[in-house]
Amino acid sequence: MNYLNVLLFGLYPYVAGTIFLAGSLLRFDHGQYTWKTGSSQMLSKHRMRLASNLFHIGIIVLFFGHLIGLLTPHWVYAPFISAGAKQMVAIVVGGIAGAMCLVGGGMLAWRRLTNPRVKASSGPMDGVIILLLVVQVILGLLTIIPALGHLDGSVMLELARWSQAIVFFQGGAAEYLAGVGLIYKLHILVGLTIVLVFPFTRLVHVWSAPLGYLGRRYQIVRRRA
Repeated sequence: MNYLNVLLFGLYPYVAGTIFLAGSLLRFDHGQYTWKTGSSQMLSKHRMRLASNLFHIGIIVLFFGHLIGLLTPHWVYAPFISAGAKQMVAIVVGGIAGAMCLVGGGMLAWRRLTNPRVKASSGPMDGVIILLLVVQVILGLLTIIPALGHLDGSVMLELARWSQAIVFFQGGAAEYLAGVGLIYKLHILVGLTIVLVFPFTRLVHVWSAPLGYLGRRYQIVRRRA
């Protein structure tokens, strides 16, 4: 069991991360015409705006919440907020964002799998990635249940130590998850699998997020007659 724990949570993260970076670079270099979102809004607009907004707002909040919450060392925020209070913030904010993401993602998945026009224009990985994301959000919401049983933030700290050990190439990272509940481990494994398949899906458009528009000067594209 210890060997499996090291394999899944000590080695698999680096395998997934390597494929994530190398695969993204190779696809950008050799597959420019596939580097797109593959939007299907023109094929069917029914509830598309609602579903897309709920999904994207939710997933952005979840992504940055995990990024900041897990990779910020405890000593940085300890003078301002306790681990237990931070966990409660994570539960509330993550719960709301997760619910938004689940509703939006569920609507998008249903549309992708049942709408004939959208389904016909979809590739095999389009259905796989949206289902993986929905499963991941469901697992994340389910972690709230055991989290309410240990509001001191102890498990959250172990998860943060594991994340920081992986990102900063520290030894013995898998040991931090040895006593963590199964639901947390499943959540991590599905997340790592999403990272693994990232370069082979439409998610690569995340690399090309149009952040430059935020600081660009105002432009008049078309004047009224």
